[in-house]
Amino acid sequence: MLRALGLLGGLERFVSRGRRVFVKINHLSADPDVERGAITHPAFAREVLRLLKDHGADVMAGDDVAAVGDPFLATGFREMCRAIGVTLINEKEAGFRDVPCAGRVLDSVFVSAAAMDADVLVNLPKLKTHSFTVFTGAVKNLFGLLPSGRRHEYHRRYADQETFAEMLVDVLSARPPELTIMDAVVAMEGAGPNAGRPRSLGLLLAGPNAVAVDAVAAEAIGLPQDEVGTTAAASARGLGPGRVAELDVLGDDLTAHRVPDFRKPALTLRALKLRLPRNLYAVLQAELVLTPEVDPKSCTACGSCAAICPVAAIDLGRGRARINRPACIRCLCCHEVCDFRAVRLRQRPLGRLIRAAGAALPVRRRERRKP
Repeated sequence: MLRALGLLGGLERFVSRGRRVFVKINHLSADPDVERGAITHPAFAREVLRLLKDHGADVMAGDDVAAVGDPFLATGFREMCRAIGVTLINEKEAGFRDVPCAGRVLDSVFVSAAAMDADVLVNLPKLKTHSFTVFTGAVKNLFGLLPSGRRHEYHRRYADQETFAEMLVDVLSARPPELTIMDAVVAMEGAGPNAGRPRSLGLLLAGPNAVAVDAVAAEAIGLPQDEVGTTAAASARGLGPGRVAELDVLGDDLTAHRVPDFRKPALTLRALKLRLPRNLYAVLQAELVLTPEVDPKSCTACGSCAAICPVAAIDLGRGRARINRPACIRCLCCHEVCDFRAVRLRQRPLGRLIRAAGAALPVRRRERRKP
């Protein structure tokens, strides 16, 4: 940690004594198993918080988590922050503020008041795959600065990947963090952000630009920048360098840490759009969408999926959740929050064939849009 910050010019470059700092962690749910790679590990967060405290900063940490009771208790975050004297909040406790932004999708964003009132925003994302957005890291973690109800609304309103990515970049533009430190010690691969499996990488990625940190993270796991919608959109707007070739990467040689067999989510709609002719993609798009379905043997009828569904397409009855498929918008929020991995993603047989064919085709790189 100290080495990474030293390469960036030291913590004093970002924080001075007495400054108010809000540390945005990634805390998906109250799942107590912090070793699965689904959330910022509390031990990782503790080291960052201690450094900030020792530097004389006024530190607060948190996330917006839709949960009954104290969402930070089961993961150990509550006790950890109490032990080192850091205030830990569920962002709704401090409220939210309407912040104008020159966005492509949004004109303004309701952002955590704790983040807006802070002199410095420190972003602590987890490196994970994501079954809807492909990758979740520094930019996606800022979505948690919005209230859960607004996030649900945006999942409903912006149900296609590209528009959703543009919306996430709008959020970034409203409150960019001054410092991002990504927990890639143990990442999540496969069906992230909650149902994948942990993968030890032993990496810590830090930088002043969230887009650049995501670009390096994607490079480390072998994910092309064109397939990460937030990186491509943010780079096109001039909000950060989206390719490692545009960066001066300090510290260890990145090539020594690349993981060629890192399991990605199923080949994404964005990836297929880059590979297939436009007309063919439009015709076949319906076959490519992943559909959530409930495994009755794993479902406990806890109600988390029903509570988060932005279109109320999930009912609880006879001891398990049931998805109303005609009403489902395939936002995959239910898959994201299920701590029992009972919500699985189904692909139509034709869609599987299309994805396999698309993976074998060369990528046709398109000219970037001007900001």
